[in-house]
Amino acid sequence: MDNGPEYIAQAFRDWCDDNGTELRFIQPGKPNQNVLIQRFNHTYRHEVLNAYVFELLYQVRQITCKWMTEYNEKRQHDRLENIPPAMFRRQLEKLENSSSELCHRRGGLREEWRAMTRATPHLTL
Repeated sequence: MDNGPEYIAQAFRDWCDDNGTELRFIQPGKPNQNVLIQRFNHTYRHEVLNAYVFELLYQVRQITCKWMTEYNEKRQHDRLENIPPAMFRRQLEKLENSSSELCHRRGGLREEWRAMTRATPHLTL
């Protein structure tokens, strides 16, 4: 997990404790240990949090929901062979049931996808 102020705040730590969520932080000054999440957080902050002035929490949720649909269903991701995450996931699930030759071709991406979805449940569909 990132060491940004939103993640080290006591209220956040208390919420995690109350909800049985274990926090694991990356080493300070080593964002490459968490590069997928760093990229996601940057994109979300730039395209949602910094792009609008919110007056109510429900507005954040509403815009975030629309943005997540676009992000997961329509937007091409370079690291996922220029296809949206939802399509990549469907292809990955098909590969897991196909020949080992095809599985080896995308093996690295498969492990990266699994790591990303374990770290960020909100990316799973």
